[in-house]
Amino acid sequence: MAPRVVVVEADGGSRGNPGPAGFGAVVRDADTGEVLSERSESIGVATNNVAEYRGLIAGLEAAAELGAAEVEARMDSKLVVEQMCGRWQIKHPGLRPLAAQAAGLVNRFAAVRFHWIPRERNRHADALANAAMDAAAGKAPARAAVAPPRVVEPPREVAGPDSPARARAREVAARAASATTTGTDPATAPASWEPRPSFTATRLILVRHGETAFTEQRRYSGRGDVPLSERGRAQVRATAARVAGLAPTVAAVVSSPLSRCTATAEAIAEAIAGALGGVPVRREDDLIECDFGAWEGRTFAEVRQEWPGEMDAWLASTRVAPPGGESFVDVAERCRRAVDGLCRAYPGETVVVVSHVSPIKLVLRDALAANDGFLHRLFLDAAGISVLDTWPDGGVAVRTVNDTAHLAAI
Repeated sequence: MAPRVVVVEADGGSRGNPGPAGFGAVVRDADTGEVLSERSESIGVATNNVAEYRGLIAGLEAAAELGAAEVEARMDSKLVVEQMCGRWQIKHPGLRPLAAQAAGLVNRFAAVRFHWIPRERNRHADALANAAMDAAAGKAPARAAVAPPRVVEPPREVAGPDSPARARAREVAARAASATTTGTDPATAPASWEPRPSFTATRLILVRHGETAFTEQRRYSGRGDVPLSERGRAQVRATAARVAGLAPTVAAVVSSPLSRCTATAEAIAEAIAGALGGVPVRREDDLIECDFGAWEGRTFAEVRQEWPGEMDAWLASTRVAPPGGESFVDVAERCRRAVDGLCRAYPGETVVVVSHVSPIKLVLRDALAANDGFLHRLFLDAAGISVLDTWPDGGVAVRTVNDTAHLAAI
């Protein structure tokens, strides 16, 4: 059976920069650390950066051949990591075709997450690359004798998890192949501290639905269609007025199909309609809450008592699903798909997105390039509002998180 998630470790270098060059790449099982594939090749005379990109390409090709769905790409080249994440400009014309080739491979996977790691934690790929460099210089065969460890220590994350913005940022590399003048393509603009103009962004106003009986009773509430409580309906009225004040123009109100969200969305659309003459409400299945399986409707305490081991595993990894339910990795994948679709459908406009706690947390995690620990540290109130701006070049600005000022009197 093909591994769902693999780790690609890649490196490259040259003796002289430019000089005799080679690369190495290792593909590991993400859970066990077992080596699934190795790639190593001498590439003649080239620069360090060219060799590093060639190593990444070889590793991604190997992962694709293994049928992997997701890749954790780990390199000790900060330049390649930052360029593939879209934060650094690709200035050298010789790197653009390689970046474009790597971006094309990235698009073959459901998700690719790039991480920088220190050289000492990339020893296997480094040894393969050095053997290839020796061979290019006529010193030794292009093969390294490396005894790979079976357990991989998790790296320090620099480039955050994959997201709609990061996915679009990878298009920087693809467009770089056809760019004629460095810096003329706005999508290749380097990161900047200067605020971007909000009128060019697609603004997503993320609203969690109002309270239900399950919210108050601290129960897992996933796919069950639990209606708003009386307090929840009061929250929704206040939230609708707040959103109408925040958004001078709205292209659409998009909602999870569950009634606690559609009721919230319809109230918001009605509040906005007074000024705009009608705003459509569109249902989006990908915005539905996580499926909590056997835990649905149970209190948090009940689940802790009856499924202690399963809960510990679920809290420890976003790849683990509740019994009979859905993992956060799967929820994140469909939420990215939903956000991508909204950004394509409403470029430069404002869209109200009404959803649930898990999808909104995952969208904000991706936007802030945070790790999974963020999900357990962020609290989102019922009827809270968060605001996110995205730009076509991959830029992201989180402007508000969990605004609840409008609920103070409830």
